[in-house]
Amino acid sequence: MPHLLYVEASPRKERSASIEVARAFLDAWGETHPEGTVDVLDVWNTPLPDFDGEALAGKYAALAGDVLSPAQEEAWVAIRALAARFQAADLILFAVPMWNYTIPYKLKHLFDLVSQKDLLFTFDERGQNGMLEAKAVVVNARGVAIGEDFPAEIYDHQSTYMATWLRMVGITDVHQIAVEKGLMGADLDRQSREQARAEAGALARTL
Repeated sequence: MPHLLYVEASPRKERSASIEVARAFLDAWGETHPEGTVDVLDVWNTPLPDFDGEALAGKYAALAGDVLSPAQEEAWVAIRALAARFQAADLILFAVPMWNYTIPYKLKHLFDLVSQKDLLFTFDERGQNGMLEAKAVVVNARGVAIGEDFPAEIYDHQSTYMATWLRMVGITDVHQIAVEKGLMGADLDRQSREQARAEAGALARTL
């Protein structure tokens, strides 16, 4: 039974282009995989603990090969539970709005929690090795068009960050969809959303 993890990173549910396109993907994927399951991880409504204090101490205790204290173990319960949702997925779908040419801080917070040795990656004499085997789809929403006034090879810290993080945790089968020009007038916004929804639906039927 295929299992999809949907990570929603936009707080603007009713107007979000990334969510609109991601939901088009989910609808098409559900039609293709009626037996599939979907786990929704909304970073704005999921408790994300601070990574400090006992959690941070537990990280370095584990790296040193020491036994975690009861307080450190307790601090890591939520971190391991969040990482387990990534570990369980066959496919991970992200709805990611661009904030200041990169990803929202809540999504970065999630990544900083779950990106831990022996949870999503490990390392040995070969270097760092990702542990996930899922595929990934990233819907990147942008109010402007990267590559016009701001060349993508210099200023795109959204899709490139997502690709880098996914590679770090072992995911190399990555598909990225851009929905742009959301702040450049109603007509361009509508056209971009329609094109991205069609792209997302077609892609979902192949995964």
